[in-house]
Amino acid sequence: MVPNGTATFLKVVLVLGGIIGLVYGIQFLFVPGTLVAMSGGAPVDFGWLRWPGGWLIALAIGNTLVIRNPAKQGPYVTMLATGTLLAGLGLLYSWITSEYSGARWFIVTPTIITLVNSALIWWARALSREIL
Repeated sequence: MVPNGTATFLKVVLVLGGIIGLVYGIQFLFVPGTLVAMSGGAPVDFGWLRWPGGWLIALAIGNTLVIRNPAKQGPYVTMLATGTLLAGLGLLYSWITSEYSGARWFIVTPTIITLVNSALIWWARALSREIL
């Protein structure tokens, strides 16, 4: 059992990440056409958007499970921190190289959200290392 207060920041960050993953995951999985239309980008096969939606929802569920008892969950938290960092850097690369054909705000927003989320997870991981 985790001592009270030891993992509070980690839990808050995992809740935030879970909400972000759930919101994006539901959109990608269930209404990818709406996202493509909103972005103003080139048409894309919806299958390319649906499968990451499932993964994002699964990560949100994983966050919920870790929030219940974060002790000894270091590998999960490290995977989450690394995954969000790589996703954010991938989005940043697409933004900088102008690979993205949609409205600029539609890539800037998730890039910033993902990189900030990653930084928060790394920070929470460092603060909670005694229980992870």
